[in-house]
Amino acid sequence: MRVFRSHDMDSAPEEAKPFLQHSQKSMGRIPGLHGVMAESPQLLEAYQKLHQLVLASSFDDDETTVLWQTINVENACHYCVPAHTGIAKMMKVSDDITNALRDETPLPSERLEALRTFTLAVMKKHGNVSQDDLDTFFAAGYTNRQVLEVILGLSQKVISNYVNHMAETPVDEVFRKYAWSKSK
Repeated sequence: MRVFRSHDMDSAPEEAKPFLQHSQKSMGRIPGLHGVMAESPQLLEAYQKLHQLVLASSFDDDETTVLWQTINVENACHYCVPAHTGIAKMMKVSDDITNALRDETPLPSERLEALRTFTLAVMKKHGNVSQDDLDTFFAAGYTNRQVLEVILGLSQKVISNYVNHMAETPVDEVFRKYAWSKSK
């Protein structure tokens, strides 16, 4: 097992403490992921800022969940899929959407499916999407702004998914009931 420390307020580098305090205040706890990220205060700051920017994007809660979970599932993130399952419940996203994302089955709307398909195209093609990929996304009602916001969401999730893979971050107690592993 890899050894990455999950910091608390006592062990965290001084520069990371304000970001952990923000986590504690906004979530009532310090998520394990944030504790691991605290080793690099700059990474934790970037992650928290990207999180706020994604939440402020033009995507609604269902779309934000599709964006996040599509990336989490594709990257087989053992930590983020359960965490975002719980977050989706807090955001009042339907279980139909959440289960379709976790199980990689069709989403309940063509528009959400277009968002998942485009997000996967961006990931798998490393941003080198085709004109057909863009046209299909636009035909579903999305815009250039949302193309760029997919990249924003991907940036956030690369940070968390990769940290969790390397650190083997244990799933937080509050999200363990949503445990998940990739079936394919």
